[in-house]
Amino acid sequence: MRLPVIAIVGRPNVGKSTLLNTAAGRRVSVVDPTAGVTRDRVGVYLEQSGRAFELLDTGGVGIVDRQDLSEDVEDQIQVALDLATVILFVTDCRDGVTPLDRQIAKRLHTLDKPIVLVANKAERPDVQDELHEFMCLGFDEPFAISAKNNVNIIDLMETAVGHLPDDAPAHSPDAHIKVAIVGRRNAGKSTLVNAIAREERVIVSEKPGTTRDAVDVWLERDGQTWVLIDTAGFAKKSKDGKDPIQWYSEHRALRAIRYCDVAILLLDVTQDVGVLDKRLADAIQEAGKPCLLVANKWDLVDEVPTGKFDEYFRDTMPGLRRAPLAFISAKERDNVQRMLDVCMDLYDQSRFELGTGELNRFINEALEHRGPRIKSSRRARVYYSTQVGVGPPTFALFVNDPSMFDPAYRRFLENRFRDTFPVQEVPVKFNFRRRDRKTLSKLKGGG
Repeated sequence: MRLPVIAIVGRPNVGKSTLLNTAAGRRVSVVDPTAGVTRDRVGVYLEQSGRAFELLDTGGVGIVDRQDLSEDVEDQIQVALDLATVILFVTDCRDGVTPLDRQIAKRLHTLDKPIVLVANKAERPDVQDELHEFMCLGFDEPFAISAKNNVNIIDLMETAVGHLPDDAPAHSPDAHIKVAIVGRRNAGKSTLVNAIAREERVIVSEKPGTTRDAVDVWLERDGQTWVLIDTAGFAKKSKDGKDPIQWYSEHRALRAIRYCDVAILLLDVTQDVGVLDKRLADAIQEAGKPCLLVANKWDLVDEVPTGKFDEYFRDTMPGLRRAPLAFISAKERDNVQRMLDVCMDLYDQSRFELGTGELNRFINEALEHRGPRIKSSRRARVYYSTQVGVGPPTFALFVNDPSMFDPAYRRFLENRFRDTFPVQEVPVKFNFRRRDRKTLSKLKGGG
């Protein structure tokens, strides 16, 4: 069942994205003084007063986009209006009623939906005396708020939720798997998201930098709830290095990597692997996330064996050497569903669990096969091992001296583990902790 939607609409720079972020209690949309930062529908699932709903941020109505995407932004706004159960019409009480506010109001009056008029930026004590001006828009008395200062936001959302149907779900669905799609600009991330969702969920354009937010797209597949995270493409830094929109967009992409269960690193097969691709590969490896390398735009390649590309990608990104590789065309939707099957397999591998007894037998056999190479008469000892987490499989090894287990031996242990158990394509982590035998006996015995 799709959750009811509360859509935030209004002209540019009235504080729509700030309202979404404040209501959500975290940064979801990019906020910047530059008009027209938000282009896609950016949504977040929330729960309030026993009802779950999706709160949608939209681009500014009437924006003149610098990249000629105004029509695309308008299409996304219209979709949000069509989906909406309740609409929050946001205005700026500092500016008063503008001609564009009047145009938006006229458009909203044609809809048979509850409209809550919102007067944002109402920080001044005397603002109540000025609110009567907004009554000319033809709605009920405006709700005075300050999204930036979190003033009256809870009351506003209570009012909006009060218009939702009585049979609205009480809880939002739990995501079974979260997949972040990352890559440099124009690799085809938004095209891929739309191909998977089977709808124009995010704006697609050949103009670089179209996507600015990290957009969560929820969908059902084989009875499971997936969240696809479309992220802004990485690009070379601006000449002065002070582009706040680019910085925040890339920050969100890196956060999506840390948040996801599986990362898709989308590569443009018509371009050489570059510094930005390698930077993303390093971020995925550092976060310890399962990764699927996806070679997009395969329909544009003529008579080149996949093996050559496979070897090339492994050589240029050695940290992801074990990651599986899929060849797709997002535009033509070729191999997209098979790609998702691989994502699911990676997720399952990353949730692998091993009993303590079997784990300790594995560790002992590995030590007998090859112990750490140390220049000392002391012997490296592992007293006890246990699994402490999944996603990726993570294990704690209680040892006499962690420094004896150098990086080379740790890699040996991780590789041997992956070759022994069904986790060949995902990261595995071993954490070495110092313990003496006496202390460990007390811990294991509960004393």
